[in-house]
Amino acid sequence: MSNDLKQDNPSNEMETSEQKGLSRRSFIKAAGAISGVAVGSGAITGFPMIWAQNIKDITLRQFGTGVSNLNAISEKAKEDLGINLQLTALDSDAVAQRAVTQPNSWDIADIEYWICKKVYPSGVMQPMDTSRLSNFDKISPLFIDGKLTPESTIAQGTAPHTVGFVEGKDSTTFASSATNWMTLIPTIYNADTLGIRPDLVGRPITNWRDIMDPAFKGKTSLLNIPSIGIMDAAMICESMGEIKYGDKGNMTRDEIDQTIEILKQAKANGQFRAFWKSFDESVNLMSSGEVVIQSMWSPAVTAVRSKGIPCKYQPLEEGYRAWGGGIGLAKHLSGIELDAAYEYIDWYLSGWVGAYLNRQGYYSAAPATSQKYMTENEWGFWIEGKEAQSDILSPDGKVLEKAGAVRDGGSYTERMGAVACWNSVMDENKYMVRKWNEFIAS
Repeated sequence: MSNDLKQDNPSNEMETSEQKGLSRRSFIKAAGAISGVAVGSGAITGFPMIWAQNIKDITLRQFGTGVSNLNAISEKAKEDLGINLQLTALDSDAVAQRAVTQPNSWDIADIEYWICKKVYPSGVMQPMDTSRLSNFDKISPLFIDGKLTPESTIAQGTAPHTVGFVEGKDSTTFASSATNWMTLIPTIYNADTLGIRPDLVGRPITNWRDIMDPAFKGKTSLLNIPSIGIMDAAMICESMGEIKYGDKGNMTRDEIDQTIEILKQAKANGQFRAFWKSFDESVNLMSSGEVVIQSMWSPAVTAVRSKGIPCKYQPLEEGYRAWGGGIGLAKHLSGIELDAAYEYIDWYLSGWVGAYLNRQGYYSAAPATSQKYMTENEWGFWIEGKEAQSDILSPDGKVLEKAGAVRDGGSYTERMGAVACWNSVMDENKYMVRKWNEFIAS
C-alpha cells in the first residue's frame, strides 16, 4: 500500500479519555490484552461480571456469500478489535435456508437485502439499535430513504431501505420509513450489468438485449440464481420490447410465464453456452473465450483482467441491476458477544473495510469513512470516475488497471444513479423459482 494511506489516526477513531472516557472499542481491546493475566490473578477488581472473561477469545460465527466473507477482513478485525471471526461462505440460496433452519449455528448473517426480506420475518434475527453505532450517520442515503440524491427516483425491486428498518426491538415486520432499529447494517453494494470480451464480440454493446443477438449463439451465459437471474432476464426482455413490466421486481404470474417462455425459446435455439452459479465459473467461462457476453459481477471482470485478458463491465442504456448487502445479528446473541458484535459492525463502517471493498470494484456503505483509507488516485479512479494517474492495484497488490484507465461506467454517482432495479423477492417467489427451474431443466 502507498505511504499516503491515511490509516494512522482517522478522525472516526477513539476519542481521548479526557473527552469521553475510555471508549467501548478500546476497552474491549485493552481488556482482551490484560484479562488473561490481571483479571485472572485478582489484580483488577470491580469490573462488571460481563467483562470477567478473556475478551480476546470471543468468537463470532459469521456466514454469508463469498462476496464479502473475506479472510482479510477477519484478520484485520482480529488485529484491531481482538475478536475472532469464524467465516462460512455459501451460495445465496443456501444462505437463506441456513439462516432460517439453523438459527443457532450462526451469530452474524452477512446477507443481501432480498435474502433479508425472506429471512427477517421468521424471527431468527434481532434488530440493531442505531444509537449504538457511532458511524450510523455516515451511511449512504440509498439505505435510509432509497435515494442517492433528493431528486433521485427510487428503483424497482427490493430496494434496501424498504426492508432495512422495523418499528421496535421486538418487531418482525418492516417499517415504511427509517426508525432507530435496523434489520441489517449495510456494508456492500454495487450496480451490475453484462460483462463482455471486447476483443471477441466484434461490435459495440449498448443494450441488455444484445445478449440475445444470434451472432453470439452458443457464446452467452446467464446467472443461475433464480432471484437474481430473473432480474437479468427482465432487463433483457424489456430491452427486447417483448414485455413491459409493471414492476420488474414484483412480476405477476403472467409476466413470469412470458419471461420464462422467451428464455426457453432462446435456450432451445442454442443461444446459451452455460448457466453459472459461482464466481469462479463466470471467470473461467469468460477467460477461456467460451463465452463473450454474460451476466457478471464486477470482481469477476476484475479477475479476468488480472490475467491479462480483455474484459469490460459494459454500461447499458437501460441502466443497472443493483444489489446490496449488510450484517445482521442472530436473535440468540446477547451479553458480551452482543457487545462485541456491535463493536465489529461499527468498526466495519469506520473505513478500512470500505476501502478494501472499494478496491475490489464494490462500494462501501459509508463512503466518507472509506476515503480516509484510500490514496487520492484510488479514490479518483474507483469513486469519482477519474483517469488513473498511476497503476491501480487490487487489495493484494496486483495491477488491475494501468495509468490512464477510467472505470467502466464512470463515477459512483453515474453508476448508482442509473439503477433500474434491485435484486428482489417477489410476491410470487415460489412460483417464479419453480418456473425458473423448469427453464434450466428444459
